[in-house]
This record gives sequence, structure tokens and C-alpha cells, in this order.
Amino acid sequence: MLKFQNFKKLYGGFPALKVDELAIEPGIYWIKGVNGSGKSTLLKSIAGTLSFEGDILLDNSISIKKQPVEYRKLVNFAEAEPVFPEFLTGKELIALFAQAKDAQAGQEQHYIDTMQMRAYVNRPVGTYSSGMLKKLSLVLAFMGRPKLILLDEPLITIDTESLKILNTWIAERYKQEGTSFLLSSHQALEYAELPKARELLVEDQTLKFIA
Repeated sequence: MLKFQNFKKLYGGFPALKVDELAIEPGIYWIKGVNGSGKSTLLKSIAGTLSFEGDILLDNSISIKKQPVEYRKLVNFAEAEPVFPEFLTGKELIALFAQAKDAQAGQEQHYIDTMQMRAYVNRPVGTYSSGMLKKLSLVLAFMGRPKLILLDEPLITIDTESLKILNTWIAERYKQEGTSFLLSSHQALEYAELPKARELLVEDQTLKFIA
């Protein structure tokens, strides 16, 4: 599903994360690590929002460096603390993402409805609380038919009921479409709705599987 080739991310000339060769098979993965270990750096690099040395391949053939447009259509990302243009409404942002991701018409309604966003989705994003912004970012991450969805700290700033809904979304996409997930979280992923996740550890400036 995902293959790292001589991956290296530097900040100010100092290495932050280095993965020489690593293949991640399709599935659901929980990325663990202490604060500052590089979890967000890893996800942003995979999403294509951070530059880095080396390459990342999707399905052993689609390179983030050589086929960036095709790659980004198949990899969606929700940041830990999303920031959006305040003058746009949630509905307008969803429409933009749906177009960019070639989403099926009306796909967003299931996510808007189940996350109970109808009351404010037509309001400007600048009026949203942190919880509303989080829900919006999660809806955007599920637009289209991505092969991989990256969720950075998806369990923070939303309530318990919304967490159950998110886990149901993950389970549905994984079982019905084979979508893979990489989730970074300080909280344990122990919900009945969610299939068991394999664990990856970011430690000592590298990424490895936890046996």
C-alpha cells in the first residue's frame, strides 16, 4: 500500500525523521510516539504538504514526487488542528474538496448528517468552534475514493458520540472499499466500532512496526 524509499526529513539541516526502506501493507494503523517524535511530520510528508528527501510510493507504482496529482487524489489528510479560510462556509469547502477528489455527487450528505452538522454547515468557517472545525476536517478527509486516509489526532476536540461516529466511518470505508488508515493518537484506539489497528512507533527519528 505504502512504500518509503530513502525517506529523510530535515529541519534546519538536522534530521527529524529517516526511513530508509519500509513497506506498509493495506490496513488500519495506529501511529504511536511521544510528543515531538515526528508523528505529525510523518503524516504531513505522506500527505504531500511537507517537502522531504527520497520518495513515497502508493501501491508500489504511484510516486508522490513523479505523479503528485494522481497521488494526492488517492491520499486524504485531516490535520490535528485544522485551519481553513474563515470567509468560506463549510458547505463551500466540502464542495471544493469533493470536486478536487472526484467525489460522487451527494457523497458528503451521509457524513454531514451522521456527524450532525446541518445546523451550521452553511455558516462561515470563521464562526466555528474547535469541535466544529474538527468535524469539518474529518468530512473533507472522507471525500472521494482515497486508497489511504491520514488522521492526525482524530480523537481530540470532539465528543464521545462523535468519536463513535468517526469509528463507524472508518470501519465502513475499510470493510466496503478497502481504504487504509494511518491514525496518530495519544489515546488508545479501543472502540467496538473500529477494527483492531496494527501499531507503528515513531522513535529515535525513525518509523518501525511494534511486534
